[in-house]
Amino acid sequence: MRYEIRVKVNGVEYRREVEVRKLLSDFLREDLNLTGTHVGCEHGRCGSCTVLMNNQTVRSCLMFAVQANNAEIVTVEGLAHDGRMNALQKAFKDNLGLQCGFCTPGMLIAATELLRETPGPNEEQIKAALSGLLCRCTGYQQIIRAVSAAAESVRD
Repeated sequence: MRYEIRVKVNGVEYRREVEVRKLLSDFLREDLNLTGTHVGCEHGRCGSCTVLMNNQTVRSCLMFAVQANNAEIVTVEGLAHDGRMNALQKAFKDNLGLQCGFCTPGMLIAATELLRETPGPNEEQIKAALSGLLCRCTGYQQIIRAVSAAAESVRD
């Protein structure tokens, strides 16, 4: 069974017909070719598939695309502006907040929500905001440092 959905992704409106059981992560990757949204565990535990939907983080591997009908979605590709990294992306690069990069899209999206809701978060707030995301490479210290640095750069 197919269903027509309308979504705005990274500021661009799309109208697509999708299978009712197609996951949002698969829709973003396969139908819209936005492959920055990674699919790791497919159970919502790792967080690599995290996107913003109507300004709230969601696990796109746990949602059907039809559930995003009429929603506004931001993926990691939507964080850069005019091909330039935003402050958070620069902070991840400058503070070595990534290694293999697999978890990075989810981390960036979760940190985006945190910095929007809590400008100037302390270390405990950063840890709490990222606690549901799994990184197998960095040990999290560089990621926490990167989010702190981004918060500082936004305040300056």
